[in-house]
Amino acid sequence: MQIGNLKLENNTFLAPMAGITDRVFRQICREHGAGLVYSEMISAKGLWYNDKKTASLMDITGEAPAAIQIFGSEPEIMAEIVPKVMEYKPDIIDINMGCPAPKIVNNGDGSALMKTPELMGRIMRAVSDASPVPVTAKIRRGWEEDNSLLCAHILEENGAAAVAVHGRTRREFYSGRSDRECIKRIKAELEIPVIGNGDIFTARDALDMPDDTGCDAVMVARGAQGNPWLFTQINELKKYGEVRTFPTPSEKLEMALTHTRRLIADKGESRGIKEARKHIAWYIKGLRGASEIKSEIFRISDFATMEKTLTVYIDKFLES
Repeated sequence: MQIGNLKLENNTFLAPMAGITDRVFRQICREHGAGLVYSEMISAKGLWYNDKKTASLMDITGEAPAAIQIFGSEPEIMAEIVPKVMEYKPDIIDINMGCPAPKIVNNGDGSALMKTPELMGRIMRAVSDASPVPVTAKIRRGWEEDNSLLCAHILEENGAAAVAVHGRTRREFYSGRSDRECIKRIKAELEIPVIGNGDIFTARDALDMPDDTGCDAVMVARGAQGNPWLFTQINELKKYGEVRTFPTPSEKLEMALTHTRRLIADKGESRGIKEARKHIAWYIKGLRGASEIKSEIFRISDFATMEKTLTVYIDKFLES
């Protein structure tokens, strides 16, 4: 798998997810076999104004290959901040043109750009001309109607090295089923790599996506939440024709604690614990007694209590 001049070890990627794909989660997914990871969305305007919090999101040390994703709607500003992004040595700069969140689209960013394909082209041209590394984009099926093929063509014509396509419109958010037909149409007409995104929850889903669409790579988003083993399973299914890794409930809890320890080491105990809560809830989702312990997890503010609570949970529900 190659994007521009970047060769990748496999074609299963961790999608960028705001508030989720921080450095710790990206590293864990790389360790489990993700071929490429993406940073959380980085505000181009925040970088332009030298916001330190914005810049801190770009630390991808030890994660290569990794992409830094930026968002914005002003071509000149987005081109101007490329040197700041390059200080963090990304292998790819990705432009978010698909985020459906109101606070993003209300400023004309994310998937709102799909209402103005010409502007998408100007942004891509400005950033790709300024960047020494491949520039890619992530889009959706459209805003309300499907115009993804038009947008993908415009991006390719303006220097995009690859395009990731989520098969839902902004109106659909994450409801219903992701439409793979739009990904198939785009792949049939573009010469650059196309990355399929949407509803990848199992290893079989990941292999069906390219079978159904012809896409060159698969991007995993919600399916990786609480389940970094999904990347291992996808790679196993490709290599052996079967999935061989099935984490036990105890292994899931141990990974939840490891994830928490690493968040604390990276961000301090107070912030680390707060950010770990949602991850722990994902790790235990579907396990016996999970609903009973979930509400308690979200009240815990120190690691010692979290570790004790999860240890008791294992003894009460998982080892009985």
